[in-house]
Amino acid sequence: MEDVWLILALVSALVGIVGVIVPLLPGPPISYMALWMMWLRDHSCVSPVTLWVAGILMLLLAVVDYVAPIWLTKKVGCSKFSTFGATAGLVVGLFFAPWGIILGPFVGAFIGELINRATLRHALKVASMSFLSFLLTTTVKMFYCIACLIVIIVALL
Repeated sequence: MEDVWLILALVSALVGIVGVIVPLLPGPPISYMALWMMWLRDHSCVSPVTLWVAGILMLLLAVVDYVAPIWLTKKVGCSKFSTFGATAGLVVGLFFAPWGIILGPFVGAFIGELINRATLRHALKVASMSFLSFLLTTTVKMFYCIACLIVIIVALL
């Protein structure tokens, strides 16, 4: 049974990393689940303190993942059109992965601001901030998921 938990933990950690890039998969929660699987395998592999810290960080990441893009784009004066556009761009971008996932929100926010009758300069500023927030949150989530994988690998050694 220990081998089953180990395989599930490793697969979950890898799926968590993929989930950072694919918006339909919640990467950090899946990686956190992998830590729990390692704990279920052997209680000495992952300490309760590690589980608590990783859990709190995962919750903070979830909040930051939703709040940061809104806060950063509001700082430059985005409209609801750019928010809807960025969301639509992400959905459309899924069909053109991986570049569509990266560029879709940027293009969507840009078009949304133009529909809102913003100047070209303002639309570019809002779209750039949308893209920057995407990169920021994606990078932080990737570090978290890789750290969970490293904890699992170190527990195996």
